[in-house]
Formats: sequence, C-alpha cells, structure tokens
Amino acid sequence: MYYVISFFVVLFFVSLRQVNQFEKGVVFTMGKFSKIKEPGWRLVVPVFQSMTKVDMRIKAVDVPNQKAITKDNISVVVNAVIYYKVSEASKAILQVENFYYAVSQLAQTTMRNIVGAVELDELLSQRDKVSLQIKEIVDKTTETWGVSVDNVELKDISLPEDMERTIAKQAEAEREKRAVIIQSEGELIAAEKMSQAAAILSKVPGALHLRTLQSINDISSDKSNTIVFAIPLEMLKSFEGFYKNGEQK
Repeated sequence: MYYVISFFVVLFFVSLRQVNQFEKGVVFTMGKFSKIKEPGWRLVVPVFQSMTKVDMRIKAVDVPNQKAITKDNISVVVNAVIYYKVSEASKAILQVENFYYAVSQLAQTTMRNIVGAVELDELLSQRDKVSLQIKEIVDKTTETWGVSVDNVELKDISLPEDMERTIAKQAEAEREKRAVIIQSEGELIAAEKMSQAAAILSKVPGALHLRTLQSINDISSDKSNTIVFAIPLEMLKSFEGFYKNGEQK
C-alpha cells in the first residue's frame, strides 16, 4: 500500500507543470492537439501527453541590414525592427515550424521588396509610410500563423558616399534658395513701406523737412562722426517770408 501511494505521489509531481502568467501551454494527447492550458499549475500525464509553452508577450526582432535597390536604381542598406506577438498559441505551434525564425525571414524579404518599389526621395522622406506598407504585408501573412504584427520601424538607411555628398549639396542649395527668397521678400516689404511713407510725407506740408531734421538729430548723437549735410532748396524756401531785404517781417 505504501508503494502504491508513493507511486501516485511521484506521478503527481512528475505530471505537474507550471505555466507562467505571460504564457499559454499547447497540450498534445497521444500526438494530437487537445487543449490550451492557461497560466497556473497544470497536470500533464507523462507518456500520453506533452505540452509546449508559448510566450504571449510582445517581441522585438531586429531585422538585420538588407541590401536593396530603389525604384530609381540607387543602392541602399536598410535595417528595421519589428514588434509582434502571438495571438493564437495553437496556430503558432501547428501552422509554422518556428514562428520566430519565420517572422524574421518574412520581414527581411518584404522590406527588400517594398524598398525596391519606391524611389529614394520617398524612402527618406516618408519612412512611416514605407514602414506601414511592410507592416500590412507581414501582418496579413502571419495572421494564418496566429501571429499579429504591432509595428514596424525603419531604423537606419545607409547610402553610398557619393550619393550622400550629392544629397548634402542639394540640401545646401535648397537652403540658399530659401534664404534668397526670404531676403527678397523682406526687401519688397521694406520698399512698399518706404513708398507708403514717402507718399504720406509728400502730402503733408513741412513733414519732409521735419523728417530731415529728425534724421540729422539722430546722426548727431554720435560725436565721433563728421557730418557734411547739403541743405535742400525746398528747406531754404521754407524760410522765405521771414526775411525780406534784410528786414524781418
């Protein structure tokens, strides 16, 4: 009787399996899929049953550097990171031999294909769009494996040295172009304002003379300057009427 009890006690502990909170257990009975074990301590009958635990957490897979040629025939080296998780543990074990490896290989192939379908400018300026295209294609394929893709991010895009120099020159030329445009717009606005001011001063008698005197006063504040000022005839005419034949009116 003691041996029987001992046998069952040992069998119980041998059959006991722990499934962690972030895992699910895929149970096979006599080689056939039978059930999914939830987290906790679970019994798996030796010989007749086996269990494979599947991690259900989000995984980050680094897609190694991939050489590709863009649509406009420029060679680039691209790498990315893909975030995915197992949505159905049974499919991840039954439908694909090694879903970790399969997802990585699919991401590499898809990334090369997508990069080859876009031009370099689009690849550099619209990374989010390219990443989304990769995600949609990979997610559609891995759905049948019980795997869902959360996100794909392009990490780095490397160009040949001569192409990097060309792009740098293009960017510098674009900055100079914007600077010239901004300067020209500023000069145009200043000219318009000066034209408006001149029109106003010409309409008001004596306004131009007052503006001239104000300018002289501003310049004279710096004593280190020597000022040679030619008095306009218009200003001299303003004194007519004050003196005539040496006598003040």
